[in-house]
Amino acid sequence: MSVNAPVISMHGKTALITGAGAGIGRGISEAFGALGARIIGAEIDPQRATDTQAALREAGIEAEIHVCDVRETAQVKALVADIGARVGGIDTLVNNVGDSIGEFMHPFDRAEEQFWDALYAINLRHVFTVSQAALPLLRQRAPGATIINVSSIEAFRAIPMCPVYSAFKSAITGFTKSLALILGPEGIRVNTIAPETTETEQVKPSLYIKPELQHNVARWTPLGRFGEPRDMAGCAVFLATELSSWVTGTTVHADGGALAAAGFYRTPSGAWTNTPIVTGDGFGFS
Repeated sequence: MSVNAPVISMHGKTALITGAGAGIGRGISEAFGALGARIIGAEIDPQRATDTQAALREAGIEAEIHVCDVRETAQVKALVADIGARVGGIDTLVNNVGDSIGEFMHPFDRAEEQFWDALYAINLRHVFTVSQAALPLLRQRAPGATIINVSSIEAFRAIPMCPVYSAFKSAITGFTKSLALILGPEGIRVNTIAPETTETEQVKPSLYIKPELQHNVARWTPLGRFGEPRDMAGCAVFLATELSSWVTGTTVHADGGALAAAGFYRTPSGAWTNTPIVTGDGFGFS
């Protein structure tokens, strides 16, 4: 008896990953590279770009991490043109860059439009810019090419103090669905990953939470911990390979069950409640 099982391999594949120098982007770069993919990264921080490229190459991964601010259209077009000239097509694009840039410090009723523009640039506009620029290279590898957008759980639930960030993350959902519809006939799949709070250089919940509150972490999500870059990397591997060959226009919720819990938390005795069990904000800020 023979078994027709999917092969988890990215040998011969090329992936373009934004924000590849840290956190989720670096985790995805490491996972794709370990499966044989050639990694081309865009990273705004020169030191992170250098360090990540060196680490990936030391691990035997074919990698090049370019200093590129994906908010700047000219830089994006130059990078993609260079890839096209030297490498040719790309098999997977990961639009990973995003940041709330401290919106909780800019209350909506007092925020300036320039701040909203900054949120737009770092959370949504570059998804359009990079996807549009990379599309000709993805078409060279179709059918079978993929676009993966990294969004947030905040696209699917209310978040206090960050309504504009949430709005842009929600927009990624609509963009993903519609682009998947457009590109499906060409054999290009488009999907989204929506993480809950993940331990990265950008967000460090383990450092924010006071020691006396650390014991509560196990009760805040059904799976009892914060996310790690490897969790998102696993989802990205699924979406980039033939494991998900019939999956497009959807969102993978990598959130430890937080969205499903919908405000329910475990009490110290193990029961469930939808009333607060931690005073203050839980992080020790108030």
